[in-house]
Amino acid sequence: MPKKQFQAESKRLLELMINSIYTHKEIFLRELISNASDAMDKRYYHSLSGGETGLAREELCIQIIPDKSARTLTITDRGCGMSQEELEENLGTIAKSGSLAFKEENDKQEDVDIIGQFGVGFYSAFMVAKNVRVLTRPAGENAQGWCWESDGSDGYTITPCDKAETGSTVILTLKDNTEEDDYDEFLESYRLQSLVKKYSDYIRYPIRMEMTRSRKKEGTEDEYEDYQEIETLNSMVPIWKKAKGEVSDEEMNQFYQDKFGDFSPPLRVIRSSTEGAATYNALLFIPARAPYNYYSRDYEKGLQLYASGVLIMDRCADLLPDCFSFVKGLVDSQDLSLNISREMLQHDRQLKLIAGRLEKKIAGELGLMLKNEREKYEDFFGAFGLQLKFGVYSTYGAQGELLRDLLLFSSSKSEKPVTLAEYVERMKEDQKVIYYACGQSREQLEHLPQTELVKEKDYEILYLTDDVDEFCVRALGQYADHEFKSVSDGDLDLASQEEKDQVKEQSDKEKDLLDCMKEALGEKVKEVRLSARLKSGPVCLTTDGGITLEMEKVFAQMPGDQKMKAERVLELNGGHGVFRKLQGLYQAGEKEKVGTYAQLLYAQAQLLEGIPVEDPVAFSQALNALLAE
Repeated sequence: MPKKQFQAESKRLLELMINSIYTHKEIFLRELISNASDAMDKRYYHSLSGGETGLAREELCIQIIPDKSARTLTITDRGCGMSQEELEENLGTIAKSGSLAFKEENDKQEDVDIIGQFGVGFYSAFMVAKNVRVLTRPAGENAQGWCWESDGSDGYTITPCDKAETGSTVILTLKDNTEEDDYDEFLESYRLQSLVKKYSDYIRYPIRMEMTRSRKKEGTEDEYEDYQEIETLNSMVPIWKKAKGEVSDEEMNQFYQDKFGDFSPPLRVIRSSTEGAATYNALLFIPARAPYNYYSRDYEKGLQLYASGVLIMDRCADLLPDCFSFVKGLVDSQDLSLNISREMLQHDRQLKLIAGRLEKKIAGELGLMLKNEREKYEDFFGAFGLQLKFGVYSTYGAQGELLRDLLLFSSSKSEKPVTLAEYVERMKEDQKVIYYACGQSREQLEHLPQTELVKEKDYEILYLTDDVDEFCVRALGQYADHEFKSVSDGDLDLASQEEKDQVKEQSDKEKDLLDCMKEALGEKVKEVRLSARLKSGPVCLTTDGGITLEMEKVFAQMPGDQKMKAERVLELNGGHGVFRKLQGLYQAGEKEKVGTYAQLLYAQAQLLEGIPVEDPVAFSQALNALLAE
C-alpha cells in the first residue's frame, strides 16, 4: 500500500516536534502511557453511556513489553481502539487530538479526566524509535483491526490486520545506539520501571510488566535461580487523594522519605485541597532539618507539579516564594494550561493563584506550630529561621506582614527566643520603641556598653546575632506601631533633661580636648563626643546616619570594591576615671599622649563591637608604651 503524507504542514513540523519540543527523550514513555490511559477512559465512559456491556473498570490495564533481541518496546492497552477513519484523523494529522475533542464533548462529566490535549505526544515516540507500528481495533463484534505504520516524517501506511481484542498496541523499533545516545536503556526492565514510577505512578489503571526476580532453589541452601513475574509498576491512587484517616503517620512519613530522599521524617505535613478558580490538591512537608546545601547556590527550590496525576515538572519554582523554599511536596491540578510538550505552563494565571494560596497555607500552619508546639517550632526556626528573615529583607518588607509573627529573636529578658508579639506585650508603659543590639553572640551583647542606659530603664532588648537580622527589622520598619531602634543609634532620647544639660555643659567645656582626640583619629570617626548613655564603661562606638556598624560588617564581606561605611562616633563617659586622665594630660600640654590614648580607646571600642583593630602592631606598641610609664 502506498504511503500517505501527514496532513499537518510538512516534514519540518514533525522534525521540530521530535527534536525540539521535549527536553528529555525519556518523556516518550509518559506520553504513550497517558494516551493509553485516555483511551481506556473513553472506552469505560462509552460502556457506561449505553455502548459496550460487561466491561469492568478493573479489567482495564496497560502492559509494557521490552524485547531486547528484536529491539522493540511494546505498549498495549485495552482502550477504545481506533477505526481506519480515526487513525487517519488522529495519527495522520499532526497536532490533531482525539482526546481533546472527547474532553470538549464530555466536559461536564465528572468521571472524565482526560490527560492529552494537543495530539503531539504520540509523535514523541520518534525521538527513540526508527519505526512505529500501531495495531488497533475499535469496540464492536464485527470491528476490523488496522495497522498504522511509519518510519517518521516521510509518511505512513494504514492496512487491515487481525486483532482479536479491542484496544491498541504500539510497537516501537528502537533506533541504533550512537556515541551521544544509548537507546538500549529503554529495553531494560528496571529503567522502564523507574520511568513509570517517576512520571506515571498515579495513572488510574494498572501498568504491568514482566520483571525478573531471584529466589532460592528448592532443596538447596545457597543456590538461587531467576524467574519471571508480571508486576504492577504504579501505585494508581495518589496518597494525597486518599482521606486523611486512610493514611497512617508511618505511611505518610515513608512516602516523604522515599519521594524526597530525606533520612528523617518531616517535622510537619500540610494537606490542602481547593476547588474554584484554581482546583488542586497539595501535599506539603516541612523538613526536620536543612539539607546540607540549603544555604548555597546549588540548592533548587520547587514543588513537584502533576496534571491529573501525571508528573509535569519535578521542581516548579514558581509555586513557592523564596522565604518558604525549604518546603518539599507536590501539587496536582486538572486546571493547568500546559504547553504543547506538557513540560511547562502556557501562562501563569492558575499557577499564581495556587502559589498565593499555598503561601498563606504554609504561613498559617507555621503559625499554628508556633502557638501549639513551641519546642518543635523552635527546632524548625533553628534550621530555617534565616530564610524567613531573609524573606522580609529581600522583598524590602513586602512580605513583612506574612512573616513578622513567625520571627524569633534572642532577648535580654528571656533565655528562650521571643516573638515580636511577646516583646510588645512585655513593653513598659512609657516605652515608645523596640530596642535591639547587634553583635556576634548573646554573651558579647550582654556586656556591650551601649546597652547600659536601656537596661537601667528596665527596657527589654532584642539581641540580633545573625547577619541578616538588622536588615530584617529595618525592612519591617515597625511592629504594632512601635519603631525599631538600635542601642547604638546616635540619640536614644532616654536621658533626662538634667542629664542632657550636664553633658552639653561638659562638652562645651571640654571642646578643645574632644577636638584634639578627633584630630588624632582623623577619618576613622565622624566625631568624638561625650555620652549620656554610658554608665560604667569608659567608651563605646555609635553611628550617625542609616548605615550601622553591623551593616558595615556585612557589606565588607560582599564582593566588589565599593564598601558601605558607617559614620562612626566615639562616645566617652565624662564621669569615668579614664576621661579624667585625658583631662589631666591635655591640661599638662601632652597632646601627643592624648592622641595615643584616643587610638587605644578607639581600638577598645572596636573590640567591644567585635571589630578587629586595623593595625594590631601599632595597638600593641601603644599599649606597651602606656604600661611602661
